[in-house]
Amino acid sequence: MKRIYLTVDDHLTQINTLEKGCWVHLQNPTREEIDGLNARFKLDPTYLQAALDEEESARIERDGDQMLIIVDIPYVEAEGNGYSYTTIPMGIIMVDDVIITVSTRESTIITDFTEERIRGFWTYKRTRFILQLLYRNASRFLNYLKHIDKSSMLVQERLQRSMRNQELLQMMKLEKSLVFFSTSLKGNEMVLEKMLRTDMLRQYPDDSDLLEDVIVENKQAMEMCAIYRDIMSGTMDAFASIISNNLNIVMKILTSLTVVLAVPSIIASLWGMNVNVPLQDSPAAFWLVLGISMLASACAFVVLWRKRMF
Repeated sequence: MKRIYLTVDDHLTQINTLEKGCWVHLQNPTREEIDGLNARFKLDPTYLQAALDEEESARIERDGDQMLIIVDIPYVEAEGNGYSYTTIPMGIIMVDDVIITVSTRESTIITDFTEERIRGFWTYKRTRFILQLLYRNASRFLNYLKHIDKSSMLVQERLQRSMRNQELLQMMKLEKSLVFFSTSLKGNEMVLEKMLRTDMLRQYPDDSDLLEDVIVENKQAMEMCAIYRDIMSGTMDAFASIISNNLNIVMKILTSLTVVLAVPSIIASLWGMNVNVPLQDSPAAFWLVLGISMLASACAFVVLWRKRMF
């Protein structure tokens, strides 16, 4: 799907033709749309394809007056009773006073711009637009990291009430999401540092300050991600130890009960043999054997109780 936007009278307007200063957004584009843009702007054919590869890493490439920036953006989708967090690449291409953004899926970052929730946004100010995209991306990472932290707290509360594998699996999924975020944020940091070191973008003083703000926001997201990973890893280890300890306690109690119940079973087995046994002619033999069994079981229980086996 291809959409074209242009800022007209300080308002974002969707148009049907390519114009100077417009913004073209491609979401899971067709082959015809890709070929059309490649032919129209004489793009390097690898640019659009690279942005559509979900395994592509963050980087910057430049070929003459064409420049490709690929960054990882956070993506969330519903999965069962919770949410799954991952990252996907987004490509930003600068060519002929036009900006082209490419992604395989719908992103809230793009939606924030198309629904004009970003202040000071104009499609023809390409440098500022790119930095605003990157800043919004870093902010979205921070937002999703807070969601992951809240989700982990809810799972921990459920784990305290019932030690089930389901909660541990949910914690593992959240930890996996943090690994994805950490890797993507590090890749984005390399892109931002390269933008800061080189003059690949035309930077006005305000744009230079905005780039520094983007770098600070991205570093903050990296620090938060590292903290949450450490906390979640320690929490999972603690709960795994608690579950293992609870299992040991249950096994200890069951073993102790087996020992207590084995004593009357042995006595009953001895007096149940088809041979001459003591008290076999006594009318009170049953009650005597029962009493002996109960007394022996009680003694075994007391001994195990003193050893704290219950």
